Amino acid sequence: MGGDITLVLRGVQRLLTLDGNEEALGAHADAAIAIAGDRVAWIGPDAQAPDAPDVRDLRGAVVLPGLVDCHTHAVWAGSRSDEFLLRLAGRDYSSILEGGGGILSTVRATRACPEAELVQLCAARLLRLRARGVTTVEVKSGYGLTPSAELKLLRAARQAGQMAGIRVLTTFLGAHTVPEEYRGDREGYVEQIVVEQLPLVAEHADFIDVYVDRGAFTVEEGERILRAGMEVGLKPRIHAEQVTFTGAARMAASLGAFSADHLERIDDEGVAAMAAAGTVGVMLPGAMITLGDDPPPVVSLREAGVPLAVATDLNPGTSPVYDPWLCASLACVSMKLTVPEAIAGLTLNGARALGRPDLGRLYVGGPADVVAVRPPPGEPITEAALVQGLAGVAPALVIAAGEIVGGAAP
Repeated sequence: MGGDITLVLRGVQRLLTLDGNEEALGAHADAAIAIAGDRVAWIGPDAQAPDAPDVRDLRGAVVLPGLVDCHTHAVWAGSRSDEFLLRLAGRDYSSILEGGGGILSTVRATRACPEAELVQLCAARLLRLRARGVTTVEVKSGYGLTPSAELKLLRAARQAGQMAGIRVLTTFLGAHTVPEEYRGDREGYVEQIVVEQLPLVAEHADFIDVYVDRGAFTVEEGERILRAGMEVGLKPRIHAEQVTFTGAARMAASLGAFSADHLERIDDEGVAAMAAAGTVGVMLPGAMITLGDDPPPVVSLREAGVPLAVATDLNPGTSPVYDPWLCASLACVSMKLTVPEAIAGLTLNGARALGRPDLGRLYVGGPADVVAVRPPPGEPITEAALVQGLAGVAPALVIAAGEIVGGAAP
């Protein structure tokens, strides 16, 4: 088994390892898991479970890999609750953004916020995600839009991850929108991103992202920025085809993007390009429903073989969602994902979107990131009962890197 066993999870009536056939979710019945340090040391029948100093009884729970939230904007200051009222009154998001609200209002508040306070705010949000079973989270910048402010956000995100005890991967999103001071000089801001921001932030980020859409950046601008980021070692991702069709998904796939996110208005050529490149499609039902959008063409994406991830898109305005289980439910109800697709989207494919095939699955020698979730009262011990619950489930146990960090399983 290798190493001293420190923790054993027993009585697992439904174990989903996500290691193997994705449709079957790597399911096992009456199983146990042994953990040594921060690694999975053994998986097998409960009757053959080894001894350990700490043994937890997980009867009644579905056990699966720690969740991977592959798209968040979790580091920001300020509130956009006033814009919620505007949208309820009929304003659309693009008009709010073009009028200086939306992202721009958060930029003003975030620029004014001290870094130490941003760390605290982000850590508090990450702890909320961890309490729902998330053990890996991607955090984007994009609310600074100056060299020093973008650097501040990326540093704060990593510090917050350390504080919250959660694995954080960071994405540089200086190309979130054109800031107010550059509204008359778009080319000047693109130049600043490439020449000033990227060299300063590159060592503090894992990915580069661009928001290509109406009111944000063009496909040509997005390609230039992504290529510049790739030249300094950042992995490309993109916000694509959300508000209007642009061709951004096809462009990003041609660059080998790890993911294209949103995709409500992607066309057949974009779908084919993503499938050919192995680019993950990240479904963000929180934003879709908040903005009243039509769903992405999930059937086309599925039939083409595009891997589908599901994420919260946690942000202050268009998706103030802290619960990935709610997003899984909404992805099924509003986007017509299957239950296995939703579960794989929160785990295996979320990890694929981050270029981390070692995460989002349970296997011997792999990271000991585990979540055990009990279905609502009276429901069967199945993943369908978890996803049907519309946020009515809560983890009985959350383990990150072999350490119990949440839940209350005996």
